[in-house]
Amino acid sequence: MEFSSFKFDIIDHVAHVSFNRPEKRNSLHKAAWDEMRQVFEHCSTNPEVRVVVLSGEGKMFCAGIDVAMLADMTGYQSDCEARKREEFRVGLLKLQDDVSSLEKCQKPVIAAIHNACIGGGVDIISSADMRFCTEDAYFTIKEVDMGLVADIGTLQRLPKLISQGLVSELAFTGRKMPADEAQKCGLVNRVFENKETMMESVMNTAKTIAAKSPVVIRGTKEMIRYTRDHSVDESLHMMSVWNAAYIMSDDIKEAMGAFMEKRPATFKN
Repeated sequence: MEFSSFKFDIIDHVAHVSFNRPEKRNSLHKAAWDEMRQVFEHCSTNPEVRVVVLSGEGKMFCAGIDVAMLADMTGYQSDCEARKREEFRVGLLKLQDDVSSLEKCQKPVIAAIHNACIGGGVDIISSADMRFCTEDAYFTIKEVDMGLVADIGTLQRLPKLISQGLVSELAFTGRKMPADEAQKCGLVNRVFENKETMMESVMNTAKTIAAKSPVVIRGTKEMIRYTRDHSVDESLHMMSVWNAAYIMSDDIKEAMGAFMEKRPATFKN
């Protein structure tokens, strides 16, 4: 598939998706939001894809929503206040769904962040399964400085990843959280000296995941996501239902055979 706002390729079952508006600091205009959902829905259903890596072209990862798009959001067709607000809500729900496409993707999504991750960029990486970054990376919930409440997922997902007190500080002040702090608080898994070394490590991680059973990886992502939003008892119940439905696969036979024969396992898509 070809996109105007993203680079996209698939190599060895790893889909590499890159924000591709470097001249605009990878800020996201309407076409980019639309394409982002298309990319991750495609990755979710494409059997050739087993893992997705998200990065950014140019000097930074993502500057968030394009300011010009924010200005356009004030122009409504109707003079009726209720209809204006209804139109706004429909548009906002659509943007939320665009970001949620990373989380809803059946395949693991790894965010590889260099330099700035601003506003909507934080919404997006909060929806990924894993995050890695460079030493020069920083994260900022910039909406507060633009007179907005962050409304596309940051305030809903970030407290599931780091402490609520730290989320509150970042959201109230808009300050930049540097890479070392992001690692200490658990937002990112690892910090690398530069983008080149980060991408090499991230791709190796992606290839390791892609070599596992696709059915098992999809089930593991689903269980981790379900557990985040449910009690232990509810999650254990869902786990029993899931494995009762999926455990008897060709993959378990192949995995066991490969283990006993001390050879790499090979799985169908």
